[in-house]
Amino acid sequence: MKILKYSLFGVLIIAILSLIYFLNTPPKSPFEKVVFKNDSLELEVEYSRPYKKNRLIFGNENDKALVPYEKYWRLGANNATIFKNNKDILFNNEKLLKGKYRMYAIPNELDWVIVLNSEAGKFGYFEPDYDKDILRVTIPSQPLLGSIEQFTIHIEENENGISLVFKWDKTAITIPINSV
Repeated sequence: MKILKYSLFGVLIIAILSLIYFLNTPPKSPFEKVVFKNDSLELEVEYSRPYKKNRLIFGNENDKALVPYEKYWRLGANNATIFKNNKDILFNNEKLLKGKYRMYAIPNELDWVIVLNSEAGKFGYFEPDYDKDILRVTIPSQPLLGSIEQFTIHIEENENGISLVFKWDKTAITIPINSV
């Protein structure tokens, strides 16, 4: 009986130490929340930020690219990327009603298809129900001179209004956003 008691105590100690280690270890792809407010417009993006780590990021599946061309990508890691807008907007000149959306991409060499889907809150590894796609736009990709180590999404104001920008490795995508 004493051996069983000590064994259970040992297992409990190992479980507690494992939990402490897990809780104190930074995630490999940390969570980020981007918030933009301007007048009455509020935009928000929630996503996880993977690192390049000397890997081929965008490219052909045969070359073992992390994000293969012409395939679904969750725009980050872990959970699906979420896009929220508090009022109707023009997303690349296409009307998008206010709401909360799952946002994903289908990267290609010269352009990306960016999709907003009504399945917000799903785990991002699994492909969405494509019948629930709300908006689909094609955006030309832009080469960067340097390499970006960690996937980044930000919202910026410029002379043309607002832009949603994705950057990773040597690629940038810029999506214009305007009020309706």
